[in-house]
Amino acid sequence: MVVEVPPPVPLELVPEPIPLDIVYEDDAVLVVHKPAGLVVHPGAGHASGTLVHALLAHCGPGLSGIGGVRRPGIVHRLDRGTSGLLAVAKSDHAHLALARQLKIRSVERRYLALVHGAVPRAKGVVEAAIGRHPRDRRRMAVRPPGAGRAALTRYRVLERFEAPLPLTFLAVELGTGRTHQIRVHLAHLGFPVVGDRVYRRRGGPGGPPEFLARVAALGGLALHAAVLGFSHPATGARLRFEAPLPSAFTELLAWLQPFRDPPSGRA
Repeated sequence: MVVEVPPPVPLELVPEPIPLDIVYEDDAVLVVHKPAGLVVHPGAGHASGTLVHALLAHCGPGLSGIGGVRRPGIVHRLDRGTSGLLAVAKSDHAHLALARQLKIRSVERRYLALVHGAVPRAKGVVEAAIGRHPRDRRRMAVRPPGAGRAALTRYRVLERFEAPLPLTFLAVELGTGRTHQIRVHLAHLGFPVVGDRVYRRRGGPGGPPEFLARVAALGGLALHAAVLGFSHPATGARLRFEAPLPSAFTELLAWLQPFRDPPSGRA
């Protein structure tokens, strides 16, 4: 038997001139508006074309090294299919300061999500531990106490739609930042994020062709990191940023307006 050993993947990443939507930048920190479809850092199946490669081209060596060779400057992540705001540390001091704020839950992170189903309550809190799925290690799941890490998600209904199938538009705030947290918690409640093929039920909600085409145009999930607020690592000044919904997301909501079931109104 002949075994072919693939060549080793070099540890040094090569900068790539991928366009960045920079919302804020100074010597300590950088805030970017990440599009859906862009992977944050290299990993299995994504050796190039990531946000990190773009950051290396933009910042050169001016990124925190605490995250390691493959995650320079990365303090927190957004899933590939999620769009929105992401903070990047340009120094180790900034990285540690931002990581501490995340730990003590002083970072404001608000998302907008369109989910399948009619969420009955105007607002609610999900407090359920999240860990690796017991049978599928690629997924996360709500786990019993001790089998996962504590996770807290708050949500509020902004709009409900009755057709072409029941949908709810939510404002979601993270109390913690576990992997896939919003997607796992909302799916656990029975309201998977629109466009999420990983956490929706098998054979789950589909929809008419025009709806599905508009969902496909999102290029990912109907999940957007709309607000990011934190204290500046050097000055302590409170910073708060907002990112508008991607055009495809806005167009999907506009298309749904004739089917709106008037609830609480948008924030």
